[in-house]
Amino acid sequence: MENTNRNILIKLNNLIKNSFLEKMKIKFIFLSPKIDLLVAKMQINQNMLQPFGFLHGGATITLAESVGSSLSFLNLKKYRKNNYNIFNIELSVNHLKYVTKGVLIAKAKIFHKGNTIHFIRVNIFNETKSLISFCKMTNILKKICQ
Repeated sequence: MENTNRNILIKLNNLIKNSFLEKMKIKFIFLSPKIDLLVAKMQINQNMLQPFGFLHGGATITLAESVGSSLSFLNLKKYRKNNYNIFNIELSVNHLKYVTKGVLIAKAKIFHKGNTIHFIRVNIFNETKSLISFCKMTNILKKICQ
């Protein structure tokens, strides 16, 4: 991986300190050279389980939205980064398997980089590379008014 992409991953991981993403144990681990694929992992802990002992769907959705929105942000045109931000406007998730422990890996791939809308696919795998959930999301680029 190029030094530039390593530096981007370091900055992304520093951004999540003292945030909800840090509490969810999400860590960004790979960014493709074309900045069209971002991978993150999340360690499952007891606080992420629903009352019956299985991973809560909201934890999976948090991982998907976090990695997908971050990938969109990285794909903003440089001149727009200071005045624009990314907001998720649609997220569709299909859960295929249940999980009770371990690490989840989320792979987000951007398919459309418009001036207003980004389309992202996020696949979430367990440690044995079994597909747990697949997601599609739509992100909107909005100007931040200050």
